[in-house]
Parts: sequence; structure tokens; C-alpha cells
Amino acid sequence: MAAYLIAQVKVTDPEIFAKYSSQVPGVIEQYGGRYLVRGGATEAVEGSWTPARLVVVEFPSMEQLKRFYHSDEYAPLIELRNQSAHTDLTFAEGI
Repeated sequence: MAAYLIAQVKVTDPEIFAKYSSQVPGVIEQYGGRYLVRGGATEAVEGSWTPARLVVVEFPSMEQLKRFYHSDEYAPLIELRNQSAHTDLTFAEGI
């Protein structure tokens, strides 16, 4: 079953975040992931959720998503992201 990484990101340091965002696609691809949503305009239609930046990445399975997230390759990128953005992140299984 497919699994999705869903992130709401508020960039606080664009220069450092650019380093993160230029390196992360290759690691995502290495673990079988693919972007479905990466940035772009958002529009709140109901409720109060208004993400500044929305990211959705599809992986073949929850197991593969967790391999990506806990990988040695992604660890230094998490540090870059944490230095340059506030992120709310969740994993969800889907169809």
C-alpha cells in the first residue's frame, strides 16, 4: 500500500533552505519516492489550515517511507531543514 509524507513548511532562512531543497530530491528518488506536491500556491477553502508551503511525497510503502526518513543520507538534510524552516510532518498510508 502506498504511503505519503505530508509536510507543512514555513521557510525561515531561504538561503539554507535552498541547500536542503536542492539535495533532497535525489534522496527521495533513491528510496522510491516521488513528489506529488512541492510548493506552489495553496488556497484555504474550509477551516483555518493555511500552509505557507505544502509538500506531499508518495512512497511505495510505509516501510520504504520510514527507510527514507531514518536513512543516513537524509539525516544531514533534516538538520538543514530544521535550521531553515518550521515543519509539521506526518506519514499516512493510502490507496
